[in-house]
Amino acid sequence: MNLSRRSFVQALTSSALAAMASPLTSPTASALSPRPTALGMDNFAVRAMGWNAFELIQYASKLKLDTLFLSDIDCLPSLEDSALKEVKAQADAADLRLYTGSWSICPTSVRFKPKWGTAEEHLRTGIRVSKALGSPVFRVILGSMDDRKTPGGILARIEDTVQVLKACKGVAMDAGIKISVENHAGDMHSWELIQLIEKAGPDFVGVNIDSGNAAWTLEDPLDLLERLGPYTNCSSLRDDMIWSYEDGAMVQWTAIGEGLVDWPAYMNRWRALCPDVPFQIETISGFSKPFPFKKPSFWDHYDRRPEVLAKFEALAAKGHAIPSFKPAPDVDKKQAEQSYQLAELERSVAYCRQTLGLGRKAV
Repeated sequence: MNLSRRSFVQALTSSALAAMASPLTSPTASALSPRPTALGMDNFAVRAMGWNAFELIQYASKLKLDTLFLSDIDCLPSLEDSALKEVKAQADAADLRLYTGSWSICPTSVRFKPKWGTAEEHLRTGIRVSKALGSPVFRVILGSMDDRKTPGGILARIEDTVQVLKACKGVAMDAGIKISVENHAGDMHSWELIQLIEKAGPDFVGVNIDSGNAAWTLEDPLDLLERLGPYTNCSSLRDDMIWSYEDGAMVQWTAIGEGLVDWPAYMNRWRALCPDVPFQIETISGFSKPFPFKKPSFWDHYDRRPEVLAKFEALAAKGHAIPSFKPAPDVDKKQAEQSYQLAELERSVAYCRQTLGLGRKAV
């Protein structure tokens, strides 16, 4: 009652500052807290099911996911606008954000397929499909590790891909679609992918980050995230089990939470580097692959960076051999593979929700 005007203002200001400093009790602080990272799946995780887009939407909805990455446009009933409109309507009804993708746009890659026309025609089709489905990106790949052995090596394949991207830049920009290039099957080291993006134009080209493929270029997945995170606009994620053997290391992909990746640390960096990108699971498990990097000839086709290799070797030193998937002799092979893939994905979803706190829908 006896406060001066100045004292009253000071008291009011102090109360406001105290409320801002107390996030547990302040409604303002609670309202400003970040939303949980969206959780989704890449349809390749359940490839053995042979599901079309409508069946995939139904399954993702059953899992209460936030996004569905249709990384294979062949799952769509048609590429006609009317058919795409039906797919988007079903996804909207299920409250699912669609992400879309396809295959190689490098015309000289060993993985290029002419089934969609030229590389530029393929990319333009993907941009149109993405816009129709409401996807913010169109995922593409360059190729695979075999491209490192082609004439001119991976740098020549990068240049060929850059030319295709530049030719379609206007189409992508007009459609409001970002192109997302994956670090795919050992084709590019993270620094080589950055080189591709910077040459093509980071204003419309980014990264579909694949944590499993990090090991196929002898990179620690967390180390790879540090480099590619600022460029990332889409994801296809799984875990890695890596172990040493006489000539180098063996790599086997696993369900998330069952390999060597420190996922809590990974998500801390994810939220700092690419907070608006959904965490989309692409489990591809059940087989191991050798990387004989202790043989000098291995480095004929890879870029040896000692500090990067040291982190990969440190990860391998923590790992152990795990068995490959093998159906029981008295079980139908296809059914066994389907059950295996569903289980790998669903365990990953559970881990992401329960341990990492991912996902925006109530379960």
